[in-house]
Amino acid sequence: MSLPDFVEGNCITLLHSGTEYFPVLESAIDSTRQEIYLETYIFQYDTTGIRIAEALKRAAQRGVAVHLLIDGFGSLSLPGKVIREMLAAGVRVLIYRPEFFSFRLKRSRLRRMHRKLAVMDASLAFVGGINIVDDCYESDALFPRFDYAVQIIGPLLEKIHATARHLWMLVAWVYFKKRWTNYLSVVSNNLPAGHQRASLVIRDNLRNRRSIEHCYLRAIAVARKEIIIANAYFLPGKNFRQALIKAAQRGVSVILLLQGKSEYRLQYYAMHALYGHLLDAGIRIYEYRQGYLHAKVAVIDGSWSTVGSSNIDPFSLLLAREANVIILDRIFAAGLRGSLQRTLEVSCPVLQHSWRGRSRIKRSLNWICYYFIRMAWGLLGYRRD
Repeated sequence: MSLPDFVEGNCITLLHSGTEYFPVLESAIDSTRQEIYLETYIFQYDTTGIRIAEALKRAAQRGVAVHLLIDGFGSLSLPGKVIREMLAAGVRVLIYRPEFFSFRLKRSRLRRMHRKLAVMDASLAFVGGINIVDDCYESDALFPRFDYAVQIIGPLLEKIHATARHLWMLVAWVYFKKRWTNYLSVVSNNLPAGHQRASLVIRDNLRNRRSIEHCYLRAIAVARKEIIIANAYFLPGKNFRQALIKAAQRGVSVILLLQGKSEYRLQYYAMHALYGHLLDAGIRIYEYRQGYLHAKVAVIDGSWSTVGSSNIDPFSLLLAREANVIILDRIFAAGLRGSLQRTLEVSCPVLQHSWRGRSRIKRSLNWICYYFIRMAWGLLGYRRD
């Protein structure tokens, strides 16, 4: 396992949910003068989608080279009319693996572009787990999706900018859009902007197949005091589960903050099949039930943090294109940890004795869902670890 390349001198700001992220993103788009790359799994044409689409069109109309890459499955509901309007305004729009048949079951169909990443003028970037979609899952919801993104300024921009350009080039060539790869001479700003050390870690199906998972496993293996993981879809393989259990056995406080409100029932019930084994090992589990938890973050020993798009499930760790930022900085870690601690205080702890006392029907349902998912992955040819 090769170590990620950490870069010194960055200024990284934590953004809490779309409430903080979308106004900053829109302002950054309006301030851009040369070039924008925006990647998102879901681009929903709701209030937020309209707001960001209009900002992208304004940028294109003032001469900015705007590149919008959306996923063909995640953004399936985005109307073709809206895409045509953006194209007419000068926004370059590409669809990663467009969906033509809704009921295909092929391995290639599951290789999605799950990244949420934006780069403006190669001098400002955003990476995280927040899609372009209204922050509240339901119109009458009291609490927005619980999620994070980071704003990045500094030398790490060189890698983020290159990563966005590279994926755009690959997809553009597939669409025979060579003219859309004639890049401007925008050079990343390598000047130090702060004191934070960070790395961009991506997952793809070539050289970075297990990069994000390996970074997690390495950090968990050397943890000495505390591991806090908040994850929307937590269905780790055996290696990941064993790493957490070993950490708990050597005295590390291991805390998992997971979904308490179900978005996708099959994954939700399958996740519950793992609770008993983890609780028996001394791992504490909390469920966030005020709103929908969509976070994909972790803090380890108050110094190692990650914020990104990767869930801890087979989809994210084995198939999808993902992007996480790892930050080695105690001040940033303290801010993220504080935010997670405040959420833990309003979340529901899963108690071992109560969990063991559930009905046989509920336990059976959990294991049926779990083995159904594992069997599906096996049939598609993926390892079960």
